[in-house]
Amino acid sequence: MDVTFHGAVREVTGSAHLLANGKDRILMDCGMFQGRRKESAEKNRNLPFDGQAITNVVLSHAHIDHSGRIPLLSRNGFNGRIITSRATQDACEYLLLDAAHIQESDANYLNYKMVRSHLSQMKDNASGKGNTTKSNSEIRKFLKKGRHELNMDNINEMIQTHHLEAITPLYTTPDAEAALTLFDGYPYRHSVTIGKGMTCTFYDAGHILGSAISMIQVRQNGRVQTICYTGDLGRFGKPILRDPVLNFPEEHRKIDLMIMESTYGDRLHEPVIDLKPRLQTVLTDAVERGGSVLIPAFAFGRTQELLYVIHELYNEGAVPRLPIYVDSPLAVKLTKVFGEHPEVYDRDTHETFLENGRNPFSSDHVHFTQSVDESIALTRDKKPHIVISASGMCEAGRILHHLRHRIHNPKNTILIVGFMAQHTLGRRILELGEAYEADGRKGQPPTVKLLNKEYPLAAHVVKIGGFSAHADRDEMTHFLEASNLDVKRIAVVHGEEDQSMAFADHLGQKGYAAFVPQAGESVTVDTP
Repeated sequence: MDVTFHGAVREVTGSAHLLANGKDRILMDCGMFQGRRKESAEKNRNLPFDGQAITNVVLSHAHIDHSGRIPLLSRNGFNGRIITSRATQDACEYLLLDAAHIQESDANYLNYKMVRSHLSQMKDNASGKGNTTKSNSEIRKFLKKGRHELNMDNINEMIQTHHLEAITPLYTTPDAEAALTLFDGYPYRHSVTIGKGMTCTFYDAGHILGSAISMIQVRQNGRVQTICYTGDLGRFGKPILRDPVLNFPEEHRKIDLMIMESTYGDRLHEPVIDLKPRLQTVLTDAVERGGSVLIPAFAFGRTQELLYVIHELYNEGAVPRLPIYVDSPLAVKLTKVFGEHPEVYDRDTHETFLENGRNPFSSDHVHFTQSVDESIALTRDKKPHIVISASGMCEAGRILHHLRHRIHNPKNTILIVGFMAQHTLGRRILELGEAYEADGRKGQPPTVKLLNKEYPLAAHVVKIGGFSAHADRDEMTHFLEASNLDVKRIAVVHGEEDQSMAFADHLGQKGYAAFVPQAGESVTVDTP
């Protein structure tokens, strides 16, 4: 039995690990690469395995860096089943359709820019030759319907007429819809057959709603081999979800190979107990300055946790009750998914909210913004408020427009509450903002380029690490040491190279046989 590491190896995104046993090929996750646009696009389009050869997919959770290439896989011949938890199946119904929409929208916009540039170049070449060509404003009007909608009929006509090479999306909405028919959702602790003599059982990972530790067992020739794929591990003591499982049944305790994440393999978070007081301070400071708080947050998981904690602060009278706007149609839909799965909530959430007949994610102060017009109106609202908007790494979505209108004002606060991968706008804002704060905000603020324009980063930038959905180094170590698992080897994945290497070294000092694979490397899993 062999495992090949195809993604999230010495990097964070693109999770994909292939288990081969006999004729069966089991793919653990099929995630999308994120980061530098051109580099990520090339990596996403080139699946390193044959879709038709994959027997089944085991999906650890719904985040796009773990699920985002499933529609591409199915379009390339995969026709097996996608085995996952029930909550993950429900979340993917929205997340994958949204990912397809983003792929289509990005392709349409790039085609619009290409055609506009080509027609503009034709106009410039024709100048002074007596030819009649459209002006730049006429070109824009020809290629658009109003201010916000592209005229794709005219754009596609120009691509064909002028023999231009069209940009195609990674996959389309019909591709995502077809992939969703392959999903099978199962409860935790339920054994599912995934191949000949192969089963998978899910356990709570505590990372996001539906996230799972996958125990894959192979029985052949009277022997049993067990692979534990942690997916992304959550923190201990966080609100809403149960903690990562530590007590496993006897049949799942001896692990031949653990594939373990290392996102924060050399870092420590702020204690969970400090999360609410830190948020209280940030909100209070912003109110005293008369500013608003912008929170770029993942639509799934982080948004709901923020609503939960702010709801608690409002109930306790700990902060002024500013209006809260969730400006992400996807987050609105996923908040509904959260409400449909109380079976995965922890005891505190049941006692604090559900048993008192209250919704932890909704109150009179929460407003869910749906339309583009509502979002535009919100960017012009001068009254202090809180905006929670996608995307978490500031690479796309409505958060860009809120930043454009707020980033230059020192009254406002940009609150970072999650991991920002290298080469993302979120990472640049965080690093430049923290450096400016550390220097006492002296001199001219740094500038940040967004939406093709430079803006001064005068808003306060604050990071609260306690909101991270990923366990840090000590929490991942606690998972290993406090659980009843007997682990033979650990493959350290899902971390930038320095984090993975540092975590593997840390585990080695703790007596574990840990290694960091290279992309495309295969290891044999065997028992003596």
